[in-house]
Amino acid sequence: MEWLKALQLLRSGRRAGVLVTVMSVRGHAPREAGAKMVVAADNVWATVGGGNLEALAIERSREMIADGITVPEVLTAALSDKAPYQHGVQCCGGEVKLLLEPLPVVPSVAIFGVGHVGLELARILARHDIELHLVDSRSDQLTAARLAVLDDAVAQVHVHNVPVLPELVVGELPPGSHVVIMTHDHAEDAALCDVAIRNDALATIGLIGSSAKWTRFQRKLAEDGNTPEAIARITTPIGIPSVTGKEPAVIAVSVAAWLLERCTADRHPASAHPAERRPASAHREAKA
Repeated sequence: MEWLKALQLLRSGRRAGVLVTVMSVRGHAPREAGAKMVVAADNVWATVGGGNLEALAIERSREMIADGITVPEVLTAALSDKAPYQHGVQCCGGEVKLLLEPLPVVPSVAIFGVGHVGLELARILARHDIELHLVDSRSDQLTAARLAVLDDAVAQVHVHNVPVLPELVVGELPPGSHVVIMTHDHAEDAALCDVAIRNDALATIGLIGSSAKWTRFQRKLAEDGNTPEAIARITTPIGIPSVTGKEPAVIAVSVAAWLLERCTADRHPASAHPAERRPASAHREAKA
């Protein structure tokens, strides 16, 4: 089906769109209930009947894309020669209701370090409609057997096995990605932080670790020529303050909630509230 291929094309290209479906037909209409069309900002696939009906649906769909609307809408069109027409006469004599369902670009999250905490975090995030990137320099952390717990994932999972220079993956991530740094190696964490804050396309950068670790990182990042404003892009610690504990599963729940708040803000920017950084006393050390 053309509209199914269009959905896959938009998803893989990380482009927004609207799925238009004929909900119901009263009287005569060019297409039956269930007919579908996909609208993007610069293209249209399939058809719901052409003429004024389709032109109205395309026009409204593109307004929804431009305005970032994420709530479905119903559009009713009378196919009568007595009805006011914006795009020419269409006088089949019936009435058609169209369902316009937004297809927003899904959030992208990259976990650097798929150790104890990273895998638990991946298990939670994989249940959501996101692009999930798993990055680790240790091949034994990314074996098929170990990642089998993600086989039923709703998310599209991308595994990056990079034994050398995992920070290069940062530049390959989709624009607007949320990066979480929790590797087994503080030197690797530091290199990732340095590359991440130089990438203006990232949405957020989160770092796991203690206050002592962050103090050292701030000093090192500054010595490497990063401005205070750039360093401040890193949020540490990450997680929800009310969820405490050092067990990997507990930390993962806290971090997942923090990330999902930001992914929700991606989908509904008008309702987003900037999160406040937790005080340094709340930092906790966790082995990833």
